[in-house]
Amino acid sequence: MKSLNSFLQAAKPGIPKRYLLFVAAVVWTFAGGMLLFRGFSTLGFNSETLLIEESISIIAGIAFYIFMFSKISLKHIHRILNLEIEHPCFFSFFNWRSYILMTIMISFGVTLRLTGLVPIQYLSFFYVAMGTPLFMSAFRFYFNGFANFKKN
Repeated sequence: MKSLNSFLQAAKPGIPKRYLLFVAAVVWTFAGGMLLFRGFSTLGFNSETLLIEESISIIAGIAFYIFMFSKISLKHIHRILNLEIEHPCFFSFFNWRSYILMTIMISFGVTLRLTGLVPIQYLSFFYVAMGTPLFMSAFRFYFNGFANFKKN
């Protein structure tokens, strides 16, 4: 049993915990960037109200960040910085609950897009409104990653 535990510890993709902030930042940048790209590319470009639609989407995203994502990202940052293990698993930038929530949200978004239940011009508003706080949260992870880089 001891050799199995030794093998599992050696096979675990462990990294210094300060790097988890950068891993989280990259993941949140990718997710936010993908949603922003998808949202802006599907907004009604021929629409006379394009600037208004984009502005409302971004304002909604900033509100999501202020009231929800800022708390979520701060919770993840504190959890990462307070990990007792010096070389946690590469995937521990999220906790289990966040992975489940992320899976549900992605599945719901893909389902809405593929089924056409919500017209794409309305769905694009939600893409931008969700991509904005993810992207903003990514910068919070980058900032904290650099701020805590020398500490550990």
